Amino acid sequence: MALPLLPAASRQRNIGKEKFHKSQHWGYCNNVAMLVGEDKPGIGGEPLPGQKLKPKYSVFPEGMGSDAPAWVAFDKQVLSFDAYFEEEVPDKNQELYRIRHCKIYFYLEDDTVQVIEPQVKNSGITQGTIVRRHRIPLPPPHEDQFYTIDHFNINIEVILYARKYKIIDCDQFTKNFLRKMGIRLNPPAGRPDDPYTKERQKILESMKPLRPYERIDTLKQFLEHDGHVLRFFCVWDDPESMFHDPRELVLHYYLSDDTIDIKEIIPVNSGRDAVPLFLRRDKLPKYAPTGLYQPGTITSRTVLNVFGKLVGNRGHYILDNRKTGAVHQEFYRDSDLKIGAVINVWGRKIILCDCDEFTKKYYRTKYGIEDFTPVPYKALPPPKPEKKFPPYTGFGSEEDSLCSCMGLLPKPPQRDFKKFMEKDRSGMESNILRFLAKFVTDSPIDKDRKFIISYFLSDDTISVFEHIQRNTGILGGKFLERGRIKKPGQELFKSEPSEYFKAQNLFVGAKVCFHGHNFLLVDADEYTFNYMEKHANEFSVADIGVILKKLKDITESRSREIRQVFAATDPEHTKVIEYDPFRNLIVRITDGAFSEHEIMTLGRYYSVRDEYEMDLHSLLSAAQEQLKKNSFENFEQLSAVLIYNDQEKCGVLPHEMCRTICKSFKLPLADDNLQALLTMFENDHKQVEYKKFVDGLNWRENQIPACQMIKIPFKNEDDWSGQSPSIPVKGIKYLRLLDDLFGKEE
Repeated sequence: MALPLLPAASRQRNIGKEKFHKSQHWGYCNNVAMLVGEDKPGIGGEPLPGQKLKPKYSVFPEGMGSDAPAWVAFDKQVLSFDAYFEEEVPDKNQELYRIRHCKIYFYLEDDTVQVIEPQVKNSGITQGTIVRRHRIPLPPPHEDQFYTIDHFNINIEVILYARKYKIIDCDQFTKNFLRKMGIRLNPPAGRPDDPYTKERQKILESMKPLRPYERIDTLKQFLEHDGHVLRFFCVWDDPESMFHDPRELVLHYYLSDDTIDIKEIIPVNSGRDAVPLFLRRDKLPKYAPTGLYQPGTITSRTVLNVFGKLVGNRGHYILDNRKTGAVHQEFYRDSDLKIGAVINVWGRKIILCDCDEFTKKYYRTKYGIEDFTPVPYKALPPPKPEKKFPPYTGFGSEEDSLCSCMGLLPKPPQRDFKKFMEKDRSGMESNILRFLAKFVTDSPIDKDRKFIISYFLSDDTISVFEHIQRNTGILGGKFLERGRIKKPGQELFKSEPSEYFKAQNLFVGAKVCFHGHNFLLVDADEYTFNYMEKHANEFSVADIGVILKKLKDITESRSREIRQVFAATDPEHTKVIEYDPFRNLIVRITDGAFSEHEIMTLGRYYSVRDEYEMDLHSLLSAAQEQLKKNSFENFEQLSAVLIYNDQEKCGVLPHEMCRTICKSFKLPLADDNLQALLTMFENDHKQVEYKKFVDGLNWRENQIPACQMIKIPFKNEDDWSGQSPSIPVKGIKYLRLLDDLFGKEE
């Protein structure tokens, strides 16, 4: 009869227990059923008999150390211990045991252990890896556990597979790591010597070899100077040559083995065969040639037959450290080579004339030589004959005829592609200079004819177009085909290349002759004036600094008189005079030394331009119409680039930066209209609010109603029919000019 289930009357241990689950200890690894849960508990989470569960948390507080896994945090970190073990030798009387020294490596990334024994010369024992790298279990009765870092210290014994290892020391990294882990290190133990090895060492030291051995060690010299070569430039005056011309040589001295090779520098078209080396690499004797020796006469060692053939008709040979009967030869060393020295190369007297920088540094460091004055051995090279080209034949262009003289295979002349890419038409930049011209003639028929001369900066070509005038009896249109034009007065059939008209030769007031037709340049379009003033370093007639200096040199001695002349021209004291009186004054003051273009540059620089107040809506409507006609829709990209350049993210950018970005997008607007638009969107600090600017131009999303659209024809700088500039110079502030010339009047 069972006991009732009452308190203190039942021996059932599961009373009050709520968890009865079983842990899964078995699984599959590589499709093989095996035990995979060695550390899992038993029923209900209770440990199995004899099982010790690992603590859930580390002994170190949370937050210390790295959060990376061990195989990352301790990658390539190994603890190294010096150890030894004793091995019994039962079969020999000379030794009863051996002391074998080894290294124990503990890999921190996976707690594996490896034991390696260093190789000992002539030990007769198989040495190397004693225990391969793996996790090693503890000795019984704890064979279910493995060695960890806590089991290692100095001056202790560890048992690895029933072999007892005595740890005597470790390296500095291991000591530091164990101290950081909180392990108190024991003092290092002494390293015992193997008695049998010690006894053999004494015997070897007391023995004297019967055959003396001379050690010739060249390894140290090779390791120190491998790849180090001294180079000397030499000359050999060959007396047997037909013309007694000196032959240039290069001598290489190899510091690794004291050998020398010589290479000859053979000039082009010298008639000599090109050989690889003048002297192959070998030691060079000082007193050669001295005659021929039998093979084996010159050796590094001497051998003696101590018994002859008396004993059994056989000889016994030993090395002779006295080198009896040896043939001694002196070879050239680095101390024998210096600039100016004459060396004997198998009977040829060669002079060392110069050396390279490495050789100078070597002799300066080793021997303290400072004088490296080269010995002159080369005659001055003859002057290069001037290359003369035959005169131009008249067939084809001059450049094409010149290319046929450059080589056997004629090639077409190459154009300046870089200049073409820089100066070709790009967006609103035409890179074409246009001038209004007329004939220099007394003929009443031709003196009223007007021409437009266009200079193309991309390839320096010129075209001439005649303006069509009604009822003149002359057909207008193309007057001169586009091409390069030679300057007059040059010989046609000559060897030198002809001179052509450049952009610097064309300016207002210049007289040019194109194929016998004389033209006077009387005006230019706005783009030409702007381009020449922007590139003033190329055009001196548009450089205001050069013009002011030239004017100051002429008028500096008459400053008071010139001030009175300008004041007389302005009787009402408005401080502004018109262009025509200003031009006449400059011509009279300079006595005709200034060209018309220089006077116009002065007038433009000190001019008073009309300021027009434009309606923002009208300007935006005209701009949107122009953008719509050209199908410009890259407003998102334009806005993104503006935002990218706004590093402070304040919503504004400088005026010139916004203009540059718009030009990079090839915005189809004239430069003055773009400048006016950017000015409209400036704030009080002269910064452009680029978001409002882009929104105003966006004709897709912010289209201005048709009722507000005003037809304003946009001025394009390329559209010019030979008329006067659209913004003429009306008034000139002459007081600014006088102040820049003579300083402010007190």
